[in-house]
Amino acid sequence: RLPDRTPIRLTISLSPETHQALGDYAAIYAETYGHEEPLAELVPAMLASFLDADREFQRRRAALRRDPAP
Repeated sequence: RLPDRTPIRLTISLSPETHQALGDYAAIYAETYGHEEPLAELVPAMLASFLDADREFQRRRAALRRDPAP
């Protein structure tokens, strides 16, 4: 059975510098891959990649799921 893939809407506030950096990232992405993607599509993929690459987070998350707090 497939896991729940229902998107969750999350609203965040960014600093102007972070917003500019994301815009620059999107421009470089489009230049590199020849296809423009909106930030709303890029940011979830970037966040998932960041979380997947954080080994300490992965280790602690696995422990948290194994031994949930009472």
